Amino acid sequence: MNSQQLLYVALAIGVIAILYMTVRDMFLKKKPAAPAPEAPHAANPAVLPLQLQAYERLALYVDRITPQSLIGRIYQTGMSAVDMQISMVQSIKAEYEHNITQQIYVSATTWEAVKTLKEQTISVINQIAMQLPPDAPALELNRQLLEVFLQAGESPAELTAQIINAEAKRLMR
Repeated sequence: MNSQQLLYVALAIGVIAILYMTVRDMFLKKKPAAPAPEAPHAANPAVLPLQLQAYERLALYVDRITPQSLIGRIYQTGMSAVDMQISMVQSIKAEYEHNITQQIYVSATTWEAVKTLKEQTISVINQIAMQLPPDAPALELNRQLLEVFLQAGESPAELTAQIINAEAKRLMR
């Protein structure tokens, strides 16, 4: 198995993990006697706007950490692949830290999906960057990143966005 096939396997495992968490939480009902801290429904109507804002911020975060978005924001002519890698990972981590408090307003499933997406995206960026020669241009890293994510089919970011959207819509019912 070559390294590109390993990346596809890693992406597939991430997609499966996100799907598993979603299906598990949607179809496996908890005992009704126990309070459900997992439920994203607001007990207090004053909290609903904060919850919806949290889902909005996480949806934006998910969009901003896609390789397409990262490349568009970060790439500058003449950058090396190493500089691009470092900038992308720093951007993902900084935005995650900026949004970390949103976890108190969303379900554990949503937060876990966002966290998994962050870790998986960083992992793929690092794996691709490690395959490149030390003096490779950023354009080569960008090209390979986009190729891996485009060939993977439905991206983990799309699945995570679907989880976020479904839970936000349930809140508004």
